[in-house]
Amino acid sequence: MYRCIAVEADMPVDWNADEYNMQHKRRGHAVIFNHDMFETRNYAPREGSHIDVENLREAFSSLLFDVTIHNNLEYSKIKKVITALAEEDHSDADCIAVIVLTHGEENGLLVPRDSSIFYSVDILWKPFTADKCPTLAGKPKLFFIQAACRGRELDAGIKMKQQRGTRTEFDSSPSPYKIPTHADFLIAYSTMEGFYSFRNLDTGTWFIQSLCKELNSTDNLLQILTRTTRRVTQLESDSNVKQFHKQKQVPSITSMLTRDLHFHPKS
Repeated sequence: MYRCIAVEADMPVDWNADEYNMQHKRRGHAVIFNHDMFETRNYAPREGSHIDVENLREAFSSLLFDVTIHNNLEYSKIKKVITALAEEDHSDADCIAVIVLTHGEENGLLVPRDSSIFYSVDILWKPFTADKCPTLAGKPKLFFIQAACRGRELDAGIKMKQQRGTRTEFDSSPSPYKIPTHADFLIAYSTMEGFYSFRNLDTGTWFIQSLCKELNSTDNLLQILTRTTRRVTQLESDSNVKQFHKQKQVPSITSMLTRDLHFHPKS
């Protein structure tokens, strides 16, 4: 028999509001876990990752996040950082963002510095569910995962031709209330499960660079991520290794957001 204990939390916005409340005292934490060096030879250094870090720092700082960067942490230290973050009081914050830059393996596993140990994305987000972190209940919890590889498959793409003359038609709670503990999460992966993710040594990874170029917008976050996805799909790899030449990539977005999210300037 299963027991579920309901946890109470203050709702930061009216139950039927269309937008998240982004006018708390502070925007919130943006924590970047950057991995570009690994203890075993199985994983090459991720050259160019520092470019992603600097662009992420600039992009999230411009959105008024408090940015913290952790470089090349071991698995145990990653867990400590996440646990401490989840135990903080986020009552005066709009949201939280966690970004991971590393190598990846199949089944969504991520590689820390002590690369004999892999960990799943669950380790990052589960401590922030509403029952475990009630001061973030009803607030956006954003996770961006740049994993250099989520598998071994490649995507060569398909050639398309413009179709002319095509028309598309569009179809134009009482208080207190409960929300699911897993609501209000967004997890954005650099690529689909099982596929490679590409990185340019001079400009950084396709996904992070595309994301940073789009984040300076007050549009709905899902619109921003749609444009980010389109930017990535317009790129094509250029490699001396035949199997990696002229390959494509498409990010994968999982959203449990329940409202529109806009990074409005603070008044």
